[in-house]
Amino acid sequence: MSIRQTRLPLWSPASMEHRVVRYGDLRPCYNAFIDTRSPGSEAKENFTIIGPGVSENPEQHVHIAEPHGFNIGGARQPPGCVNSQHSHDSAEVFVVHSGNWRFDLGEHGDDAQVFVGPGDVISLPIKTFRGFTNVGNATGFLFAVLGRDNPGRVLWAPDVFELAQQHGLVLLESGQLIDTVAGQTVPADVRPMPITSPAQIAQLKRVTAEEAEGFVWRNEECAVTGMATIIGDSGPLNWPHGFSLERIEIMAGKAFAMASPNAPEVLFVHQGSLEFVWPEGSLSLSVGDTLTVPALPDPNLTSQTGCVAYRVSG
Repeated sequence: MSIRQTRLPLWSPASMEHRVVRYGDLRPCYNAFIDTRSPGSEAKENFTIIGPGVSENPEQHVHIAEPHGFNIGGARQPPGCVNSQHSHDSAEVFVVHSGNWRFDLGEHGDDAQVFVGPGDVISLPIKTFRGFTNVGNATGFLFAVLGRDNPGRVLWAPDVFELAQQHGLVLLESGQLIDTVAGQTVPADVRPMPITSPAQIAQLKRVTAEEAEGFVWRNEECAVTGMATIIGDSGPLNWPHGFSLERIEIMAGKAFAMASPNAPEVLFVHQGSLEFVWPEGSLSLSVGDTLTVPALPDPNLTSQTGCVAYRVSG
């Protein structure tokens, strides 16, 4: 859906509803990446909520295509499900919405490991191999932010290519995934993506366990009601990302006044319910919902139940 194609009155309640992606309406892709059929990764669901993300499947559904300066996505995985080792050229940040997760760093995932749970935030450095596994007892969901409108392509660890070939998947140099099991063929004029070389791996950053723990902001560290900056100049994860991220907590029956944004921002509801109010109307948001907030005047947040939300801005 393109927000700009709607013909509703500007910032009317009906128009603003088009800026909401409800958790129950998320459309997953089960074959977004080259590791789709790798043992242990078959059941993962990938989501592109705002922006194109880094999916290798051209049929991946994009919920909102409007450029924001960053991308919003998600990953939902059952217990034991693995997202294979890979690297990005742009910032990658996860808010743990549900489940317990282990992040494994390094080509083989043995350089360092970090465990995170609901409400925690982890920021992975660019050009660093990372993978993650749901180590809890229930299905978990990660809310993801990728830097830039075009976050580039994924660089996979060599063994990911080898497993993919065994299960009929070929990644092209163009970034498109070919499924030979489904009858697709590699075009004659396009070459397969070369397996990641030792020279490419040598250019990536390796981290220690102590360094990896510094990539995490833990939910238990927040003791304030209101807004706490996590990523940004005054936040604990304050290296350049290309976007900022804040945690907003509203007590039951209270309100929170947002500054009028100069560019689109994104709200993600982690806990409770939230009422987004602006001069022309209001929207009710529930757990797991995502709202892209346009540059409109005097928005306010209220909650009758109490709420924790995360805000992303460029």
